[in-house]
Amino acid sequence: MNEVALVTDTGIELHQDGTRVIARFFVPGREDVGPGESRATSVINRILQLDERDVEAAMRDVNAQFSDRHRGFYDYLSDHAEMVMPRLETDVNLSEARQLLLGAAFTSEYAIEGAALCNPSAVLSPQQGPDGDAEFIMSVRGIGEGHISSIGFRTGRITSSGTVTLDPPGPFPETAYGVPGLHYQSVFRAKLAEIGDDQENAAYALNPLPTRFDDTELNARIELLAAEAATRSSTSSTVAHLRYLARTSYTVEFPISSSISERVLWPQMPAERHGMEDARFVRFIEDDGEVTYYATYTAFDGLNVSQQLLETKDFSVFSTSAMGGSAALGKGLAIFPRKIGGRYVALSRSDRETNSIAFSDDLFCWNDSDTIQIPEESWDILQLGNCGSPIQTDAGWLVLTHGVGPMRTYSIGAILLDLDEPQKVIARSSAPIITPTKGRRDGYVPNVVYSCGGFAHNDTLVLPYGIADQSIAIATLSIDQLIRSMRRSG
Repeated sequence: MNEVALVTDTGIELHQDGTRVIARFFVPGREDVGPGESRATSVINRILQLDERDVEAAMRDVNAQFSDRHRGFYDYLSDHAEMVMPRLETDVNLSEARQLLLGAAFTSEYAIEGAALCNPSAVLSPQQGPDGDAEFIMSVRGIGEGHISSIGFRTGRITSSGTVTLDPPGPFPETAYGVPGLHYQSVFRAKLAEIGDDQENAAYALNPLPTRFDDTELNARIELLAAEAATRSSTSSTVAHLRYLARTSYTVEFPISSSISERVLWPQMPAERHGMEDARFVRFIEDDGEVTYYATYTAFDGLNVSQQLLETKDFSVFSTSAMGGSAALGKGLAIFPRKIGGRYVALSRSDRETNSIAFSDDLFCWNDSDTIQIPEESWDILQLGNCGSPIQTDAGWLVLTHGVGPMRTYSIGAILLDLDEPQKVIARSSAPIITPTKGRRDGYVPNVVYSCGGFAHNDTLVLPYGIADQSIAIATLSIDQLIRSMRRSG
């Protein structure tokens, strides 16, 4: 067994912070956990019956307790009041204080990382200076009440000599409302096939549509399909499936006034109702040299998981869409940072046990995969997976992996793939690079170290990783030393 590459602990360790809260719309009676019926009408009636002096006193108290915890606090209250105003009689006139109190009654704070902070993924920032240092952005998975996951961010810097620092996050985390996005015909076809929808109905609805289409175009086809219900079977289920899939594509935009570390991607659609998990970001270089940031993440509705593809140029505007195909089932798809042989390439773990390679023509539909690595060491004997997108080196594609061994212990290893034929494994680590140790094994999910991606700066590999699904540490190591420590295939 070759000597394992030396890992340097940067001393950076992030823990959940219960003071990082967002103000979100809240309906009394319809909490996140457990069944419940809306009590909106009774709450509204009680607010309407309050004496104006009580209303003003209540708003002074709300202002004193919460206004300094949110940027634009009154804007949140006004927006939430507008969302319930349709329940009021049309001739009701509310004072400004009563309208704000109405909004406050339908607002709650949510601690985005109140339970845990984990599963980081780091990429070089869009803006870089000429001094040899590099800026980077790290996504984090925050877990709060009800085990709801969201995607947040931190920013940092690495010097030319390999010293890593992390910036303190901005003081006002905030979400953004999603608006409908574009849909991809290949994804709709794959998803409808997965659920066994009537293929004749699917073809009738989708065939006339362009490769990418919007809600208006889709709705026109849905209306035509519904009009033929008398002569077609199962039209109602196809219509329901099409409308459900349409909600998986949306865009969110954050104001320029916010910092990247204040922006929180919050669940927007039914498939994400219980969270957006394990984002794997990649800095992708297009054929024309343009840079686009993509991230695959897991949408979780409380029972089912599915893969989504996130896209951004500037970490201000984000678009997301569902992904289809057998290789995109489950969790853990990670995209290569450029095309190979004119096609998109990704690591897949659709069988939940081995590492495989998949190819696609459009980034959204991944139909087949080839197994490239199976469990064979004691520390990965239960299952394998990737720890984010591959990193290109002169020696090959460096892929960080995770292996699960006895006592469900997660460790981080690595494999090296051929640059032109990534389905060929050149080398692999014989022993873990990072494994749970005393003092770094206890937490939300014990005995787990896990990463969703690191990046290279010169010869330094920056590797953020989660500890026990509870906190985050950052390590560095020499890429050259790591590759030389790996066991060559054959």
